[in-house]
Amino acid sequence: MAKQVPVKCAEPLSATMDTMKRYEKFAEQIAELIRTGVLAPGEKVPSVRHASRTYGVSPSTVFQAYYLLEDRGLIQARARSGYFVRELARHSLAEPETSQQPTQTTEVGVSELVFSVLASLKDPGTVPFGSAFPSPQLFPLPRLARSMAHALRDMQPQAIIADITEGNPNLRRQIALRYMLSGVMLPLEELVITSGAMEALNLCLQTVTQPGDLVAIEAPAFYACLQVLERLQLKAVEIPVHPREGIDLDVLAERLSSLPIKACWFMSSLQNPLGASMSDDKKRGLYELLQRHQVPLIEDDVYAELYFGSQPPKPVKSFDREGLVMHCGSFSKCLAPGYRVGWVAGGRYSEQISRLKLMTTISPSVPAQAALADYLQHGGYDRHLRKLRHALEAQQASMLASAARHFPASSKVTRPSGGYFLWFEFPQQVDALRLFQLALAQGISLAPGPIFSATRRFGHCARLNYGHPWDAQSEQAMVVLGRIIDSF
Repeated sequence: MAKQVPVKCAEPLSATMDTMKRYEKFAEQIAELIRTGVLAPGEKVPSVRHASRTYGVSPSTVFQAYYLLEDRGLIQARARSGYFVRELARHSLAEPETSQQPTQTTEVGVSELVFSVLASLKDPGTVPFGSAFPSPQLFPLPRLARSMAHALRDMQPQAIIADITEGNPNLRRQIALRYMLSGVMLPLEELVITSGAMEALNLCLQTVTQPGDLVAIEAPAFYACLQVLERLQLKAVEIPVHPREGIDLDVLAERLSSLPIKACWFMSSLQNPLGASMSDDKKRGLYELLQRHQVPLIEDDVYAELYFGSQPPKPVKSFDREGLVMHCGSFSKCLAPGYRVGWVAGGRYSEQISRLKLMTTISPSVPAQAALADYLQHGGYDRHLRKLRHALEAQQASMLASAARHFPASSKVTRPSGGYFLWFEFPQQVDALRLFQLALAQGISLAPGPIFSATRRFGHCARLNYGHPWDAQSEQAMVVLGRIIDSF
């Protein structure tokens, strides 16, 4: 008979968001126990009767919570035995370690590689493991369309001109409110609405650098970061990233002391491609290090809303006392990819960023801004985000289990606490660029490791996207990938 492990919730049904229903709060607390290993795979979760008595909730609430956890792939029911933490795979793959190759300054040239990966996604029949976005099926597109219609109907002609620089004031207020909910009190005038996060990041770099300057970036880094450096003729200083803990602060400190670095571009939470998230203490340490050297941080935080835990991760921006951090966000990864609306909280650089934007794109789509403002105010954004996070968490579990079944046992994989990417480290003999070509010939896209490095490192690694509903085609694609990897 299975042993039932006694567990204790951190807080007796303390709400993280007032809008969460009681069963959702209870489900989230049980999920946190599973994530942290208090409830291990194969262990029995508290029975409905025990949970009802211990936590002071009704049996109906417990049942609803367990049904939700089943849907998320975290627990499973066994006939006449109760509920158990799901054993995703009998053997799981190990996690990769930090790449400790020496960092160096280098010119960047990865665009051709990146374009070939992006071109592979044009065929709708291709399995989109190489995509940079989650499935459109996960977004509330009909509700957004209603917000767009409402915004167009109510739009005043003078608003089009008035909102042209900083952006729609209602949207800026809604964004500032979300900062406040995460503990960041942000002056409204610091926010500048942009055409997606990429424009925000471009503007930040152009504000604080000149061609030929050195910029500290992560290794591996999101390939769009490398493309921006290439376009602006900037040189990269690669800083190693731990798959769980984020950038190596010791290496960064040494580089800041020995090189004239003009800016840092980092993802402190749910880093792409590794999924690493720095602890609050480490984020504070990063800020204090940059403050001592007076080096600005461009904080790329586009995955901030896609955390799986009960609390949103704090940005480095929350520790900023001098306006040294330019915090960039977007709705493209969590709500409306086609709208191309992002923002930057620019700190001491806000006015320069705003002026630079006025000389380039002038303004993102005015109707799209108004539609997003309407949706954030009336459309149930937090409810959508909870549903999205639950779907992504279940899909991550499916890909991890499938990889353990079909990939070589010596492969390694990250286990991020959010987002929709897994980073795989394959045996050394695997050529990721060749793997990309062979997989594409079989109708499978992936993102090979070299596109994530200014020096084309990570030649035996790849990033896979689990942001699409898991189905038989996904499973078969993993079977095929496993066979190709075995062939090297």
